[in-house]
Amino acid sequence: MLHTPSLHIGAIRDARHLQTGELNRREFLARATSLGVSVAGAYALMGQAAPAQAIDGASSQKTLRVQMEVKALKAPRVTDWSSIANTMRGTFEHLVEYNNDGSFRGMLLSHWDVNADATEYVLHIRPDVTWHNGQPLTAEQVAWNIQGWCDKSVAGNSMASRMASLIDPETGQAAAGAIGVEDGLTVRLSLPRSDISIIPSMADFPAAIVHPSFDDKNIPANVGTGPFLIDQIEVGAKAVLTRNADQDWWGTQVYGGPFVDRIEYLDYGTDPASWVAAIEAGEVDMLSESVGEFVGVLDAMGLAQSKVVTAATAVVRTNQKAKVGDIAPYADKRVRRALAMAVDPEIVLELGINDHGITAENHHVAPIHPDYAPLPKPKVDPEAAYALMAEAGMLDFEHELISLDDGWLRNTADAVGALLQDAGFKVKRRIMPGGTYWQDWATYPFSVTNWNHRALGVQILSVAYRSGEPWNETGFENAEFDALLDQALALSDVDERRQIMARIQQLMQDEGVIIQSYWRSLYRHARPDVTGADIHITLDHHHYKWGFA
Repeated sequence: MLHTPSLHIGAIRDARHLQTGELNRREFLARATSLGVSVAGAYALMGQAAPAQAIDGASSQKTLRVQMEVKALKAPRVTDWSSIANTMRGTFEHLVEYNNDGSFRGMLLSHWDVNADATEYVLHIRPDVTWHNGQPLTAEQVAWNIQGWCDKSVAGNSMASRMASLIDPETGQAAAGAIGVEDGLTVRLSLPRSDISIIPSMADFPAAIVHPSFDDKNIPANVGTGPFLIDQIEVGAKAVLTRNADQDWWGTQVYGGPFVDRIEYLDYGTDPASWVAAIEAGEVDMLSESVGEFVGVLDAMGLAQSKVVTAATAVVRTNQKAKVGDIAPYADKRVRRALAMAVDPEIVLELGINDHGITAENHHVAPIHPDYAPLPKPKVDPEAAYALMAEAGMLDFEHELISLDDGWLRNTADAVGALLQDAGFKVKRRIMPGGTYWQDWATYPFSVTNWNHRALGVQILSVAYRSGEPWNETGFENAEFDALLDQALALSDVDERRQIMARIQQLMQDEGVIIQSYWRSLYRHARPDVTGADIHITLDHHHYKWGFA
């Protein structure tokens, strides 16, 4: 059964494009479900039955132990790392869930309606959801959360980047009339301009829904709507989630689960060799992620492997505003372009992540994104790069490339640094522990950052490269880019949007904004009896699915 009163015109058009080969299956599912067609309805438009959602969690009386970094918790809207969000995900839930097949389905929302030009969204809240204190989830509370997402005055609030089309640029708050409560279970969003990314953005990890009484100084004490409580948090060591025994979870009747009573996150640092040793010794049942050369090692141990092709990546970026001494070395486009031209992505793919992915094109839009526009591969030319750096008068400048002290990011930075040295540039490496690196990750002059997959190319561009956004670590401010991005966000027709995206991607390359060498395939290894824990395309942990056979 379709949730919308009638099929969205965009979904009907995309179904035709699917039949003619203009869209692939993933692209169609992402488009149709973000426009309010249910997962079952989208599969019906493809002439297929939706995949079964049943989860085998035969034993519900066990503790599941998971290797993952345990970081200090933050209010969801300012959360800047997926491991933080995963610690809280079983307690503070999302309106929408994104699936590996590219589709979106409602969690706290039962469904949503979108008008033809994506300027109006009607959000329908499940009637059976209660907070841990017994209060029902209401439209007023959801509207309050969205208002908070739009508040640009809150330092580090990256949800404001995602909700930009709802925000009055003069006040930095939600525009008057943009968020309305229709009744106790219905919220209406009226956008000043079209924006196709609203629903995908509600599935992103900082978009968890909290109670209006939320206290960010004692996060575990807050009420949520999820099946788990945050029982213990010891930064750098351990986090414990326990099943809420005092209240039935609303989702059990809809999606099944939860199938375990306790989840323990155990922190073994950033060295993947330590993770492998932990699962080999039986100290954990599952890794949060398996990386690089260790994928083969873990396969040989007889563990169950899951894999997903993604738009996750590592970005080696310059900060155009950062000062090194008395100069801003990366404000000069010639310097940025020279660095990018000197780096061979094939070599970085091999040395950085052991060829577990495909090469990228220095613009952060992936072939897996529905709005990706194919462009010629960037030219790798160390000699031309040297000449351009000489023209900029920066051959004597020493570039300090900073990375996290882990496996694949460190290896990626090492490979890039070596290629830059081979081109004749002066480069030194600085490697930092995680606790130090992530305190100032967005401010370093020259560093490498990992970025998770997002469903749409326009999503990641809005969050990471739009002028003035809190996650814009490049210092890139370009009026043409911002205007083109607004145009792309307003286009539901994929072919029209690709034309704009081609210009955006070319602009990113021409400006030398980033060195981005590859797209990652993600892997996870677990004991063979762990169920429901295949790696998610955005590294989300869906605790209610996890169990044991």
